[in-house]
Amino acid sequence: MTSRFDVIVIGAGHAGVEAAYAAARLGMHVGVCTLSPDTVAHMPCNPAVGGTAKGHLVREIDALGGLMGRAIDATGIQFKLLNRSRGPAVWSPRAQADKRVYSAWVRAALESEPNIQWVFGKAGRLLVEGGRIAGLAMEDGDRFDCSAIVVTTGTFLNGLVHIGPEQHPAGRAAEPPSRELADSIRAIGFECGRLKTGTPPRLDRASIDFDRRVSDGTFAVERGDDPPVPFSFETTAILRSQIECYLLHTNDRVRSIVRANVDRSPLFNGQIQGIGPRYCPSLEDKIVRFPDKERHQIFLEPEGLDSPEIYVNGFSMSLPRDVQADLVHALPGLEDAVMLRPGYAVEYDFVQPTELRRSLETKRVDGLFFAGQINGTSGYEEAAAQGIVAGINAARRARRESSFELRRDEAYIGILVDDLITKGCLEPYRMFTSRAEHRLLLRIDNADLRLTPRGREIGLIGRERWARFEGRRGRFVANLDRLKRSLVRTDSGDRVPAAQLLRQPEVRLQTLVDEGKVPLELDPAARILDLISLETAVKYEGYLRRQEHEVERARRDERRRIPPDFPFERVPGLSREVVQRLSQVRPDTLAHALRIPGVTPAAVAVLSSFVGRLRPGV
Repeated sequence: MTSRFDVIVIGAGHAGVEAAYAAARLGMHVGVCTLSPDTVAHMPCNPAVGGTAKGHLVREIDALGGLMGRAIDATGIQFKLLNRSRGPAVWSPRAQADKRVYSAWVRAALESEPNIQWVFGKAGRLLVEGGRIAGLAMEDGDRFDCSAIVVTTGTFLNGLVHIGPEQHPAGRAAEPPSRELADSIRAIGFECGRLKTGTPPRLDRASIDFDRRVSDGTFAVERGDDPPVPFSFETTAILRSQIECYLLHTNDRVRSIVRANVDRSPLFNGQIQGIGPRYCPSLEDKIVRFPDKERHQIFLEPEGLDSPEIYVNGFSMSLPRDVQADLVHALPGLEDAVMLRPGYAVEYDFVQPTELRRSLETKRVDGLFFAGQINGTSGYEEAAAQGIVAGINAARRARRESSFELRRDEAYIGILVDDLITKGCLEPYRMFTSRAEHRLLLRIDNADLRLTPRGREIGLIGRERWARFEGRRGRFVANLDRLKRSLVRTDSGDRVPAAQLLRQPEVRLQTLVDEGKVPLELDPAARILDLISLETAVKYEGYLRRQEHEVERARRDERRRIPPDFPFERVPGLSREVVQRLSQVRPDTLAHALRIPGVTPAAVAVLSSFVGRLRPGV
């Protein structure tokens, strides 16, 4: 085995596989360090991809040339486009995955890349020389030299699993934690903390009589969309068989059992120190925090077409095993269900992401990148989005090229990174559409129009895909012009431009095309996507133009760069608190400084007059 790589990726979860794939596609010799090939792109929690805002991230990863969109399209077993009743800015795809097949698909994709080599074993120490990453020492004594390292350790850094009073050092169930690497990271001086996440019990599929419970009204059937809406811009159709999920609700008995045993929950008896996700609370949290809510939704989701396991979505907990069994049997329709594995909570170390630059490279060590839950995020999609950014930049660092960065107005990925490096994390970070100031510009239908040229520019988009994209972009521009020039007859008999008629809320472009009123050029394989992009561009033209003007104004402040070593303490008129926050985050632009919590517009106005005038030591 080689002892030298261009880039080493520690971890092969959703952040790690995107980082490795991106770096390898950019020509780097990549070593992927993981414990086992069986857990590549593993889904230890919900076997699903996407959801509100998360689906935007997956579309953007795909538009840049990443893996996740194609992986879920190839292995998904139920697809839904969420928020259809609302505006196009918040439409978000979500899909249940056949989780073992998903993992195998991603592993095969990595193994098809000749620049990727597996390194099986436990990562030990980060080797740093002269403030730069030099390599990785494994716990077994092996050493690998490299130019860049991407750390994507998920929940493994000093991971500790809780099931009631039981505590097991583990990154996730039955897998050992990473202690030596955690010590190495702390020894470098990174500001670290503890976070917590959890997972629900798994049930034996064969022990549940779904047909009977649907017929008697206990379960409601949840079906996917027909036809399914793909994630990837390369996917023309979803070909796999699709499944049904089932909806039920908690009851008074569930509430009573939780309340009677809350003192046995590690979340409430002081056993867990890490902070959990506010937006995905455990069952104990929901019962205690919302005492007036009589019931909570529970979804029964198969983990695969042939999997014997049912994932109990909405039932995450860390109560003792016997209490979990009682709670399962208290749910309507699950009186005879067999619990295969209990749920658990896991707490783990993370690094405050204010330690990072916009490229996800650390400020303390050149060539060292962090991505995923180590940065305080939750969710496969947030991890994958960071992974592709870190992988691209690790490759560019190894080639001594400038960093690749995405702005807030350019992508949800840009918002994710900016939020992390600016605000840090007090709790696990989750992406929402409400975090986007200009979300009408950042829709799922135009992710390729926004980002595929960026992917092509850096080398992740190949010739064939670029040719297809140019066809799609050319159709969009030409069809937009046709809508403005083509005249159609209204109900009153007037002839008006099709674009003008389409601005009426009740008029749909699909109808105009089906009735032959507008001669558009449409690709049969991308017909729906073409129509959605066109209709949104016309119906929301005024709003889009207004947001574009706002973005341009904001970019003026983004162009005002702040030197990395700027002496904030020497700016007169800045409070000690503002100086402390600016020195900690080290904003790279005036606009970035304005987004830092505690930094006021007045302080940025003062700072603006000294940027370019003050230099360190002068």
